[in-house]
Amino acid sequence: MADKDAGDKKAGDQGGGDLRSRAEQIARNAGGYTQAYLQTQTLEQSWNLLHELQVHQIELELQNEELRRAQLEIDAAKARYFDLYDLAPVGYVVVSRNGTILEANLTTATMLGVGRGTLIGQSLARHVWQEDQDAYYLYRKRLFESAETLAIELRMTGSGPEPLWVLMETGLADDGEGTCTGRVVLSDISARRTAEQEREELRGQLTQSQKLESIGRLAGGVAHDFNNMLAVILGNVDAANLQAVEDPLVRDALQEIRRAADRAADLTRQLLAFARKQTVEPRALDLNDTITNSLKMLRRLLSEGILLDWLPGAPLWPIHMDPMQVDQILANLCVNARSAISGAGHIRIVTRNLTLDEAGCGNVPGLSHGDYVLLSVCDSGCGMDASTASHVFEPFFTTREFGQGTGLGLATVYGAVKQNGGHIVLDSHPGLGTTVTIYLPRYLGAEPIRGATAATREPERGHETVLVVEDEPSVLDMITAMLEQQGYTVMATTSPNEAIRLVRENADRIDLLLTDVVMPEMNGHALVAQLEALCPHLKHVFMSGYPADVITDQGILEQGALFIQKPFSRVDLVAGVQRALKRPA
Repeated sequence: MADKDAGDKKAGDQGGGDLRSRAEQIARNAGGYTQAYLQTQTLEQSWNLLHELQVHQIELELQNEELRRAQLEIDAAKARYFDLYDLAPVGYVVVSRNGTILEANLTTATMLGVGRGTLIGQSLARHVWQEDQDAYYLYRKRLFESAETLAIELRMTGSGPEPLWVLMETGLADDGEGTCTGRVVLSDISARRTAEQEREELRGQLTQSQKLESIGRLAGGVAHDFNNMLAVILGNVDAANLQAVEDPLVRDALQEIRRAADRAADLTRQLLAFARKQTVEPRALDLNDTITNSLKMLRRLLSEGILLDWLPGAPLWPIHMDPMQVDQILANLCVNARSAISGAGHIRIVTRNLTLDEAGCGNVPGLSHGDYVLLSVCDSGCGMDASTASHVFEPFFTTREFGQGTGLGLATVYGAVKQNGGHIVLDSHPGLGTTVTIYLPRYLGAEPIRGATAATREPERGHETVLVVEDEPSVLDMITAMLEQQGYTVMATTSPNEAIRLVRENADRIDLLLTDVVMPEMNGHALVAQLEALCPHLKHVFMSGYPADVITDQGILEQGALFIQKPFSRVDLVAGVQRALKRPA
């Protein structure tokens, strides 16, 4: 049967060939079929000839149609291949065992910023970022040894100056001639890596913020007990100084004790400033005026070879801040800058107004849009690397030699800025100096009521009765002695409940309540509230080494409140008491 089919096909092919020969012969005759030719053919032969020609014409038309369809399919396949391979969202590369590029799609050429023609025959390693070359060679070696599909994330040279992060996934394949090649897929993951880096930075900032907050709470708790002890030391030194001490050695010893206690008190104040538990009395300020008044003091802090430049922006919006905190911030920043400058150099202080929209807030984490007054302190010092800069706001962190600093300078600045609702940004690079920029919110309110200020002269003697409530017995005894030495009658107790009983029994005799803030039974604010219900005209003064937000919001003194910060001297204590007694009920 197969032989018969083959014979029929051969006969058909021969018939087709005879037909073509006859058709060509006829076509060469001028005028086609001549009368003589037709006369030699019978009618049946002519009809068969015509029929064969018609059949072959139809076959040719069908073959041409099939060819056209086949060509269209080939064109469509080429278009799909172009879309799927050359215009794929990932790069496709075929590499040899030694890493030579055998094939590459257009996406690969676009990713790497080169022409596809120049890629073929090159080593793929030429386009791997220098720092990732070793990782790539190890990856390729493992790939051809293990014959497994492997993946690696590395950097490659792109069309720009920055590296291109790619996910390289490679499997092995046989090219049909027994040669093993690597089929590489390159996926651009730069956006993902950038997002991961941003998340990591935000996570680090959150961790840093939580760490600083925890240290702040610890610092505030330590300050409470520490300031009570310092108050006893300073109080007894004052009491001893009131005695007629003739021995110069004793007088010098007392002065040394006071100086040491003052330094310890200053250290505690810095801790409280960092913890944002320092009690401050903010008011509307023109930052330029405040800085101008401090320039003389700041220049005294600097070495002879350091020039201080003052570039005020005018006019500035007002801010709401304690002027002592501004002095504290400037002094710490200038001292820190002085330490970074070896020999001659300069420090520049700049102020200006700034309005931030939503887009502009992205550069400073936690900053919201609005109006700000900027304070920048820039130095020409040695600068610092990113690792050091990430720790500078931590208390007790210092790059100075042992004994050269407490490491609380920038921590104090950080606490003061945050306490006033501001933000602080540090920009530093090795060899290029450091710039600290502080964003302070614009103040739109009215001038606040000014609170108590430190006494500077010997106060007058008194005669009124003062109820003192202090849970630490040694501090209570010291305060009692100070007030009695000044002529006051003192009722003293360590218990708030006992204080309530004393007021019930002696409401007409007690002129003033002097109470600690943090106490076991109830805090000072709650005690004042209860006593005012019993005696509405009773005046009061708060005292504490750790306000802990009981009478303040984030350490900011309530308008009209009188507060004495522990540790205090006899002069400061008596001045605060007299100031409260003179105020209207």
